[in-house]
Amino acid sequence: MKTKLIFYVLICLFVNSMFSQSNLNNYKYVIVPKKFDFLKEENQYRLNGLAKFLFEKYGFESIMEGEGYPEDMVANRCLALKSDVIKDSGLFKTKLNIILKDCNDRVVYTSQVGESREKEFAKAYNDALRKAFESFESVNYSYSPDTSVVATTTSTQPKAETKAVTKEIEALKAEIQSLKEEKQAKPTEIKQDVPEVVVVKKPVVTKKQVIEVQEVSKSMLYAQAIENGFQLVDSSPKVIYKIVETGVNNVFLVEGISAIIYKEGNEWVIEQLAGSTPIKEILDIKF
Repeated sequence: MKTKLIFYVLICLFVNSMFSQSNLNNYKYVIVPKKFDFLKEENQYRLNGLAKFLFEKYGFESIMEGEGYPEDMVANRCLALKSDVIKDSGLFKTKLNIILKDCNDRVVYTSQVGESREKEFAKAYNDALRKAFESFESVNYSYSPDTSVVATTTSTQPKAETKAVTKEIEALKAEIQSLKEEKQAKPTEIKQDVPEVVVVKKPVVTKKQVIEVQEVSKSMLYAQAIENGFQLVDSSPKVIYKIVETGVNNVFLVEGISAIIYKEGNEWVIEQLAGSTPIKEILDIKF
């Protein structure tokens, strides 16, 4: 009877060891906190640094919490396990064991309890932690990527909305490029009732016709942050334009008129259409 019981216990331990190894091998990193809950200070008794060292000793790539995460881990937090050390109550013994959790806070691995009878805290904690880490000797950890370990999204924006914004940005880029190509391809093709395309800093008058363009204050325009963009004011202060961010760097939509403001070289330009002809003005904007 005793022989059978021992046999079953050994089988259970073997299966548990194999299961733990399979699970742990799916994770590339282990994050070590700067402070364990049962301690009062960060890295007290150098225990957190010791944990990082011991993880590396047993083959893991360990990272101290908040210190330079690798790019693949930033993109996929589920590549990493979060480690913790738990202190069990004991009258004459110091007892510690190690917990590993995945990105969904599910416990993936629990070590054996490491015990120490040392009386000094520093020696007792170090001794108990080293003994708890002995559990990893039978794990034989070796990273093996698993496609089922995927990152949970941290974005609060729905996927459909994200796609819509991306399409809008791409459409805006295409429209700007189309206007530039049209202007370059047909520089002399001007209808009689439409004035020349010119770059102006103030309204320009031709012999036959006046281009009605909103005159911009000769003084500098100051950008003041508002929701989703900025308002551009002169020194009065008077609001000249309200501009909305597009998601494209240094490109804004102008509220109330069919125009965009963008940076060309070192200058800010407002470009709007008069019929099918683009009209540009250079603005002096301080952000």
